[in-house]
Amino acid sequence: MNELLNHLRDWKILPVIVLDDARHAAPLARALIDGGLPCAEITFRTSAAAEAIAAIAAAHPELHVGAGTVLTTQQAANACDAGARFVVTPGYNPAVVDYCLERGMPVIPGVCTPSEIDGALHRGLEVVKFFPAEAMGGVRFLEAVAAPYAHVRFVPTGGITASNLVDYLAVPQVVACGGSWLAPRAWIAAGEFDRISEETRAAVRIAAAAKTKGE
Repeated sequence: MNELLNHLRDWKILPVIVLDDARHAAPLARALIDGGLPCAEITFRTSAAAEAIAAIAAAHPELHVGAGTVLTTQQAANACDAGARFVVTPGYNPAVVDYCLERGMPVIPGVCTPSEIDGALHRGLEVVKFFPAEAMGGVRFLEAVAAPYAHVRFVPTGGITASNLVDYLAVPQVVACGGSWLAPRAWIAAGEFDRISEETRAAVRIAAAAKTKGE
């Protein structure tokens, strides 16, 4: 988990990707790498997720690929088998968390309340996903809920865009932000991978200019 935390600090952005067709996985990975982000969270919102993760792991091992929207231990197992290097969940699911920990798989559970943060801490986790970030109250809410947990690190996700990225990265305990705006499904389906690279480069520039604190 320490290795993943260090990567998150370096990346500052974790692209959240929905792939409807695994054939788009390799060119999508190439686009992110060319844009300066060698990482991706492939969500289990479609049946193509496991195949897409496997395709990325095979074609672009330099990209740190993970599985997102993992709701069950079976999905976690499928992600592990496909070559995912970390797992992200939308909520705090003890069964999925325990499954990943037992297998040495880094896991970032979703939280939005102190009780859920406590649950993650009870299992030795110090990196959590704050979700849904904007809908729950955005930066102001995150700062309030994070205040009692000085050593916890957050990956806010949900409603993050280029326009509010700097605000989230300015929160001392935020190590990276999850974002789907870099590669919308429509762009992927249309094969607009150059556009994805350009959007990724722009986001990397914004993140590089942001002054993060508390790391």
